[in-house]
Amino acid sequence: MDKLVLYNTLSRKKEVFTPIKPPFVGLYVCGPTVYGNAHLGHARSAMSFDVVFRYMRYLGYKVRYVRNITDVGHLVGDLDHGESKIEKKARLEQLEPMEVAQFYLNSYIEDMTALNILRPSIEPRATGHIPEQIEMVEEILKNGYAYEVNGSVYFDVPKYDQDFGYGALSGRDLENIKAASRDNLEGTGEKRHSADFALWKKAEPSHLMRWDSPWSVGFPGWHLECTVMSTKYLGTKYDIHGGGMDLVFPHHEAEIAQSNACNCHAPKELQGEANFWLHNNMITLNGQKMGKSLGNAIDLKQFFSGEHDLLEKAYSPMNIRFFMLQAHYRSTLDFSNEALQASERGFKRICEGISRLEEISTKDRAVAVNTAFEENLISFMPDVRHQMNDDFHTAKTIARIFEALPVINQLHAQKNGPLAVKAETLTQFKQDFHTLFFDILGLKLEEESGNAGNELVDQLMGLITELRADARKEKNWAVSDKIRDGLGSLDIQLKDSADGTTWEIG
Repeated sequence: MDKLVLYNTLSRKKEVFTPIKPPFVGLYVCGPTVYGNAHLGHARSAMSFDVVFRYMRYLGYKVRYVRNITDVGHLVGDLDHGESKIEKKARLEQLEPMEVAQFYLNSYIEDMTALNILRPSIEPRATGHIPEQIEMVEEILKNGYAYEVNGSVYFDVPKYDQDFGYGALSGRDLENIKAASRDNLEGTGEKRHSADFALWKKAEPSHLMRWDSPWSVGFPGWHLECTVMSTKYLGTKYDIHGGGMDLVFPHHEAEIAQSNACNCHAPKELQGEANFWLHNNMITLNGQKMGKSLGNAIDLKQFFSGEHDLLEKAYSPMNIRFFMLQAHYRSTLDFSNEALQASERGFKRICEGISRLEEISTKDRAVAVNTAFEENLISFMPDVRHQMNDDFHTAKTIARIFEALPVINQLHAQKNGPLAVKAETLTQFKQDFHTLFFDILGLKLEEESGNAGNELVDQLMGLITELRADARKEKNWAVSDKIRDGLGSLDIQLKDSADGTTWEIG
């Protein structure tokens, strides 16, 4: 697969990615509402698009990555009435709303940094773009796709649906939306239709965050900020919009409608501001959705410290990152202590492989080329690009790393003898392996003790495999099998081939 192919939620199929203005790429991702500590779901979305950002830069694209910070307008339950999530937290902790937002933004950045997630090119806040949001509401009103009631402004979904068609991203129609709407059960209140959503809300006297507008003293609707900030920094038509799958409806559906209504995109361009819509899937816990109401919500700081009743131990940031990379970003990822501990073992094997790779020198070495080893290393990066070009398939990419580890281990075990691959092949492979591990996947080696012990293990395993090879030559199958089975009971696997025996843990 030579070309980058992305799964577009809008078309529900994979499409070849072609930037609007190559080599530039505009990427917008919905960021956090900062009223609590970041959890595993926040991490998965941020890390999924961190890989997108990293890989596109590796391909040579000049990426402008914008990820917003929601610090106003997001109401409890994602509704158009009720209390602001940030204000609710502020009242509970007796703080200013902006104090709450800043505290949890700092906490979010700290957690994302621990996970080695790169900061975006631009990280705008909703409260920093109130004038632009008011201007967009005025434009949508002027174009006839909104109405004002008692100081609040609502998007007219039925009117928009007649001209553009509403629900293209989520696959919903107005009747289904109406039937499923909580507003339909409670009454639409000021809204003409239960599917209509707020562009601007008049503030109640108790509402702390408020701004002057042509309609009332109030605050913007939650959906509006992303349309405003994405188009402000990336243009009215840009390349990729990303976020969690839970945002497809209503948030991203509303964004598309606002963009089309404001910028009057032709009906054939119903994707709104972005050509590609990418969505990462959710994380579950033992098959159950994570949520505070279910008592199984675990924030990242608790994962890092191990201080939660559902955790058997602490899990390092790189363990968490590697765990998430082992699943494709569009697949559901189920957390369990067993899964994280298996991931921890796998990550340790790769880190050990990198350390061994560094110890293999090409200087003053005789060469006795092993064709299978040579082909494995030469094909490594083409295989990685093939998998990553297939909608950023990190799971298959990591599987390819594990395919290379036995070769690394065998080269290391024979590091004092003739080199089994060409010097230039090994040099290029080292560079490719580093590029993938550090730059594309964004992993880091974790500090750990016992490096001298690792060296001893390598020497012991070299001796054991040599003794077993002697037994096989003498056709002493009982001793050969006893060594293999004994190592297997210690979770050390031996693999025999025409070129010799390799070993790996797990």
